[in-house]
Amino acid sequence: MKTDMFRGSFVAIVTPFKDGEVDWEGLEKLIEFQIEGGTNVIVPCGTTGESPTLSHDEHDQVIEFAVKKVNGRVPVVAGTGSNSTAEAIRLTRHAEEVGADGSLQVAPYYNKPTQEGLYRHYKAIADAVSIPLIVYNIPGRSGINIDPPTVARMAEIENIVGITEASGSMAQITEVIRLCGPDFIVVSGDDPITYPLICVGGHGVISVVANIIPRENAELCRLAISGDHDEARKLYYKMLPLSRAMFVETNPAPVKAALDMMGMVSDEVRLPLAPLLPGSREKLKKVMEEFGLL
Repeated sequence: MKTDMFRGSFVAIVTPFKDGEVDWEGLEKLIEFQIEGGTNVIVPCGTTGESPTLSHDEHDQVIEFAVKKVNGRVPVVAGTGSNSTAEAIRLTRHAEEVGADGSLQVAPYYNKPTQEGLYRHYKAIADAVSIPLIVYNIPGRSGINIDPPTVARMAEIENIVGITEASGSMAQITEVIRLCGPDFIVVSGDDPITYPLICVGGHGVISVVANIIPRENAELCRLAISGDHDEARKLYYKMLPLSRAMFVETNPAPVKAALDMMGMVSDEVRLPLAPLLPGSREKLKKVMEEFGLL
């Protein structure tokens, strides 16, 4: 299965809201900002896109809207995971029908399945569709870790082509790369480890910070993947305080606040998330000013 298109800077694009509804004009503005900035892949309806609080209709609509507006200029990898296998299959089938190039599949949250349950969950989704699937391992949000041997089993399934790793463990990430080989796509799910992950054989990042600095994030990935490590390191360390500031409170409240300060879209989030507290907003503003964004 062709996977060369899944490289570099993937933006986990926010879903902007206005008065409780999806801000479609704002979303189009953000998509254009990303493509103009050199982002390699657009990822709607991930964690950063507040997928847990989108209705099923909104979820489908956001993915279809993104596919239509991107119009083939870059790949669209739709977040269509769920802790219900049947629901994940339905969401993924819809994404395939509307033209998404791939699917991001978060580990089933709350249920805490066994490793065998995880394998069967992902296999069932893979069997139901033909588009490429990228597994998303984020134990801090899902409550379950996908162990490297389980990832290696999944990698034997033709259309499970990669994993987004947000376990925080470079030992685990390197074991996945060792077991699955160089053709299996391994991308960071955590901006502060993008450069280290690429150095050990990774292929890029599904990024939060790319929402506000698409050009710099795409350049970091390009430099690191091409082996220009002196320049990549300089850019990585320049970006690091901003990448960390994206988590001054729970994502995506900080990145939405940053986009609001940049005049892009509102900082509105849906409950149970809340806008940044004033102190956190001031900390974020200072980092953005130091970077030159404000």
